[in-house]
Amino acid sequence: MMFVSLGIGTVLAVALIVVVSVLTGGTVKGAGAPAPALVGKTLAPWSQAGLNGKTVAAPWDLGHPTVVVVFASWCGPCQAELPALSKYLTTHSLGKVSLLGVDVQDTPARATAFLQRVHLTMTSISDPQASVYGRFLLPGVPDTIFVNAQGVVQNMTIGAISPAKFAAGVAALNA
Repeated sequence: MMFVSLGIGTVLAVALIVVVSVLTGGTVKGAGAPAPALVGKTLAPWSQAGLNGKTVAAPWDLGHPTVVVVFASWCGPCQAELPALSKYLTTHSLGKVSLLGVDVQDTPARATAFLQRVHLTMTSISDPQASVYGRFLLPGVPDTIFVNAQGVVQNMTIGAISPAKFAAGVAALNA
């Protein structure tokens, strides 16, 4: 009986760790890892309200390769990743690649203030109900998705991305 109780307690503890990690923006390695299933898939066309209230169409719908940066102002890892991305972009060109932000479960005002604070300028959509985010099958934020001009997901990074990995993804889309 004691072993059953210990087993149940262990399962509950692991489940709690996974839930807290996902809710706080962390990632859980090996927890089904849905991201690789999306690589190689074509994304359906869509449009969504931007942070400025205007409708934003997915850039790949218009033939533009795109880096999608999924973030939220409340996300701790995003607060480290986006300033580093902003610094990288001041000295590097994206070439023909578009940059699209997806602000998840946030308000446009907080997201806009966050982007201004980190000096990052990018067209961003507001996704307060995580409907666009849900299409990407992501376990948490931040995430970076590399989409070619035909809307095919080329690569994904779950969690914060390094400048070197970001540069490699952009280079592949420009090739």
